[in-house]
Amino acid sequence: MKYLLILKYKFPIPKEQTKDLAKFLQPFPYKIKEIAFWLRDIAWYLYPTTNELIYDNYNAVAWGCSITDKLVHTLCTIAVGRTIHNIHFGFYFGNQLSNPEKKLLSNGNQYRHILVKNKKDFPKTYMKQLLKEAYANALVKVQHPKEIREGLAIVKSVSANKRK
Repeated sequence: MKYLLILKYKFPIPKEQTKDLAKFLQPFPYKIKEIAFWLRDIAWYLYPTTNELIYDNYNAVAWGCSITDKLVHTLCTIAVGRTIHNIHFGFYFGNQLSNPEKKLLSNGNQYRHILVKNKKDFPKTYMKQLLKEAYANALVKVQHPKEIREGLAIVKSVSANKRK
């Protein structure tokens, strides 16, 4: 079953009011959830008026910060794999980022990510630079200012079947 749920909040979206994400992450180990929410806090702190697009998919729970309600305007994504429980901090259009230190891994033509195993090894300063670049890229893709939305938590899809 797929559905779209849009909730409007004051900025930034209070974490307590985006219970769907917490519900979707509930089956994962505490340590995985802790790192995933920590990564979310980093992106949210830098871009507090972005929207949160949430996908509870077959293979992963993923969400991202977007300046609209569309995936194409996403700055960054965080994904937690269902089987291996690995965490990706990535960029939907990572192929368009400079990536000077070559820390982003390639899984295709456009998506780039890093694997996050713990907080201390996360290259926070480097990711902040790439997030700034991703924000500028997302703004360029917006065709009309009315597309920009702020403070939404949007569940974009929920897969009835989950990989175990």
